[in-house]
Amino acid sequence: MSKLFTRIVGYIKNRSLMGIDKAGNQYFVRTEKIDGIMKEKRWVVFKGEKEPTSIPVEWICWLNGQRKSAPTAEEMMELEARREQVRLNVALLKKEEEEKRAKAGATRKTISTGQVGGPDLKSFIQQFPTASEGDKVEEASDAMDGMSNSKERAAEKEEPEPKSSEPIGSGQSFRPGTWQPPT
Repeated sequence: MSKLFTRIVGYIKNRSLMGIDKAGNQYFVRTEKIDGIMKEKRWVVFKGEKEPTSIPVEWICWLNGQRKSAPTAEEMMELEARREQVRLNVALLKKEEEEKRAKAGATRKTISTGQVGGPDLKSFIQQFPTASEGDKVEEASDAMDGMSNSKERAAEKEEPEPKSSEPIGSGQSFRPGTWQPPT
């Protein structure tokens, strides 16, 4: 029992308070020898309820060993002032954006249904080269469209198929930079 007691006292005695954040959390460090190597153990003692999201980024970096020294009170105050300035700038930008939208909305009437329009599948499919089963590709595009009538289908079949803008050739005959995207 005395070994356990001395071990607990040793853990408490060997720890050093490194700092306290504005939420009241306390940060400690203890150096101990493990397998002949001196290692530093860092931890936090939460004030009140354990809430990991209340730990500032600077202290998280120190706990994870990404910082060698603990953040100072002056550094924390400076960073908090900088964060507050960023919050104010974001609020100002949001206000300006809302004013722009209101101004644009007054000059141009827009109808918002809350739905996002889907892609134009017919034009998407037409940009691919026609395969040996070209009729199947046209039928698939017509089936996806769902709004085409028979007159539109007849007009589409009479129109010549657009030539593919894909690069041709491989190996020695391939020339990079000759391909142009479809317009």
